[in-house]
Amino acid sequence: MVHYPATLRGRLPLIVMAHGSWWACDSQDAYDWPCETGSPFPSYRGYDYLGAALAARGFVVVSISADGINQTSFDYGDRARLVNEHLSLWQQLAAHGSGPLAGHFTDEAGRPVAPAFAGHVDMSRVGTLGHSRGGKGVMWQASDKHRAEWPAGVRVRAVLGLAPVKFDDPEGDHSDTLTTTVPFAVVTGGCDGAVHEAGQEYLDDLAGQNTVTDFSVSLTYANHNYFNTQWTPPALFGEDDSTCPATELTPARQQDALTAYATAFYRYELYGDRGGLPLLTGARPLPGAASVTRVVPAGR
Repeated sequence: MVHYPATLRGRLPLIVMAHGSWWACDSQDAYDWPCETGSPFPSYRGYDYLGAALAARGFVVVSISADGINQTSFDYGDRARLVNEHLSLWQQLAAHGSGPLAGHFTDEAGRPVAPAFAGHVDMSRVGTLGHSRGGKGVMWQASDKHRAEWPAGVRVRAVLGLAPVKFDDPEGDHSDTLTTTVPFAVVTGGCDGAVHEAGQEYLDDLAGQNTVTDFSVSLTYANHNYFNTQWTPPALFGEDDSTCPATELTPARQQDALTAYATAFYRYELYGDRGGLPLLTGARPLPGAASVTRVVPAGR
């Protein structure tokens, strides 16, 4: 799914979003890939609200499907490689209007459309977002250890881990996700019943090694699934995983808080717009959601 401004002017930053582990197919009887029964599950459409909001603020936003990985692989490197593959395709399209993506865009009704992306997407200003297992995937992709795997001409400048999983293999070795030179932010939920707030450990791992400022926010009453509308009841297989159901945020409030924070982060890192910086530092509260912010300056 691609969201973009109605009029493409200048060269706009690209944001690639990757969902996490969920049903790969819309049939619970499917165990292989491709789905032997049913169809691929549309997890990638669960961030349409965020993609539309970011497009309105001057970004081209791509949400990719990881259903095949969910059904076949537990290798987080595969999630990083999937992001890199899409970045490579967009590099071809942005530079020359060529490659496998050219001529293959359609609108919601399936009618062909031809957005003028060539010359209007700046692949040196790329942001990524990964939710859940996708969060570890984008941290892996941006890490010091793996950044040499980025496609030529691509520069990732902003990474957002959304309720990301965090466990190292082997235990204590975080080299696959240690990111000291690319700015990143982490969003976690205080009532996340799936991965809790383990994602805050990505900031702990830095221990004074970072050369840029990094951020995080804990949404006090947020759960894990409401960030993705396709994982949220009453959607098929939707589930409320909250550990505080009596006080949890509504899906709309949780999504609004993420939208405000993510927009501030990407505008700051990819446009140099300091207008949203008070949201990142906690000087201004997020709308409708109690939260605790954290800032890790370079070298701290």
